[in-house]
Amino acid sequence: MEFFCYHRDRPGSLTLREELLEEHWSYMDQYATEMIARGPTFAGDTPTGSVHIVDVPHPSAARAFAFNEPNYQAGAYRDVLLRRWRNMLGRTMWDFPGGHTDGNRYLVLGLGSGQAADLVVPPDRDELIAYGPLLSDDGHTWLGTAVLLRAADPDAARAVLNQDRYADIEVHDWQFGGRPS
Repeated sequence: MEFFCYHRDRPGSLTLREELLEEHWSYMDQYATEMIARGPTFAGDTPTGSVHIVDVPHPSAARAFAFNEPNYQAGAYRDVLLRRWRNMLGRTMWDFPGGHTDGNRYLVLGLGSGQAADLVVPPDRDELIAYGPLLSDDGHTWLGTAVLLRAADPDAARAVLNQDRYADIEVHDWQFGGRPS
């Protein structure tokens, strides 16, 4: 089962996150084979959160992944968005044909309810790093869409989703994550 996890930073937690960086990476290393995508979000140069998309056996394993994370345990995060997710691209971020560093990267979260939207992958899939619906724990109810992509700017990133089908669309600067090589 695939899950989208977005830990949002607590204001003023940068020093704590820096202190726990090695613990965070070591924790994530334990999930290397389950990881579909990962990386921090930013406002300018300041980290604002951490995205992880994982394939684990069941919802309780996803909750354990999200809530045992060292930054969460230490209080660095203000909240966690954890939802079932469906990998519409069938690949990981490491398979993204656009490489890891060229261009601007974004996390786009469309939060909604009611009739599902954006269940078909957009035609320019070569700019998509990860794409799929956010779902209820049982996988049946559509709750929104999560996208990682390369785009010219935040407005172009936002345009990947059908604007009038969501209660809110968030766009965050994002970059490929993981332990530096």
